[in-house]
Amino acid sequence: MCRFLCDKRGKMMNIQKVNYQKELEKILDRIQKEDRVPRLLLHSCCAPCSSYVLEYLSQYFEITVFYYNPNIYPAEEYTKRTEEQQRLIGDMNFLHPVTYLEGAYDRECFYEMARGLEQVREGGERCMKCYELRLRETAEHAAAGGYDFFTTTLSISPMKNAQKLNEIGVRVGAEYGVEYLVSDFKKKNGYKRSTELSQQYGLYRQDYCGCEFSLAERRRMQTEKTDIS
Repeated sequence: MCRFLCDKRGKMMNIQKVNYQKELEKILDRIQKEDRVPRLLLHSCCAPCSSYVLEYLSQYFEITVFYYNPNIYPAEEYTKRTEEQQRLIGDMNFLHPVTYLEGAYDRECFYEMARGLEQVREGGERCMKCYELRLRETAEHAAAGGYDFFTTTLSISPMKNAQKLNEIGVRVGAEYGVEYLVSDFKKKNGYKRSTELSQQYGLYRQDYCGCEFSLAERRRMQTEKTDIS
């Protein structure tokens, strides 16, 4: 089912910034003291972003990688990214099991969410709604599957707003009764490590976030750069 924020003003409350890496480390310390391995549903946006996150979190969790990205455009790009994600899982070695689960590729759900926001620049209201669309679907699957936690790889990107991602994740998790694993995976050189792992495993690294609008913005920027040169 297609779900997204209904606030037409597109405003979100400002909250005090939190060091989510330190908060994550507190949770991981707690987990290490328990006599069980918890299950994590990890929303992944792409293989490169998931590489470091999987290397890091598989030490503590049994992970299911949930590939749910109805925003990806075009269809050929979606297929390429899903194949890379599955190949990476097969190639990497993990302490605890890592499996793959693919969500519905329902692009109309994304376009319905983005209606009226097509011209908003990357990182704005459209992106915030896209975060929630994907996190809400992940939370629903996590609750239905009896997972202990859910989270997303999105915060590893320097272009993504970790504060908003965590704010949305915690709120949605509370709605579904499953704990959101707060995180900011770009910390502790996470993004740098993801580029190293991408090179090690020969991963395809896309040059735009994924949606039709981000692709158009990327092409516009490239044209402007060429014109200036």
